[in-house]
Amino acid sequence: MDRRAAFEAGLAAEEAVGVYLQDLGWSVLERRWIGAGAEVDLIVEQAGRIRFVEVKLRAADDPVGLEAIDERKVARISRAAELWLDQRREPVREACLAVAMVQVAGEGWQIVWLDDPV
Repeated sequence: MDRRAAFEAGLAAEEAVGVYLQDLGWSVLERRWIGAGAEVDLIVEQAGRIRFVEVKLRAADDPVGLEAIDERKVARISRAAELWLDQRREPVREACLAVAMVQVAGEGWQIVWLDDPV
């Protein structure tokens, strides 16, 4: 898959995860938010709980899972999350990283939601 196609597929996966989370009662606050030198794919909230979501699109035959999110990536997202939280005016009950592992499944998406996986 060329870079442009991979980029477009990633955007589609992020959109699918946003819809999936909205169906579960989460509100999407930000998409592709950039701060502190990092990009957070989605920032979602449910009842004062904030999740900074990393979306990972994988081919069906790709065995790599959470290994794709290394310590460096977690540190970058954490710095961005701290900045975002510092700018927020409403109270937060809890905040953490979440990961959405996404694969194309037939004509749809298979999404595995990992809340606070690290």
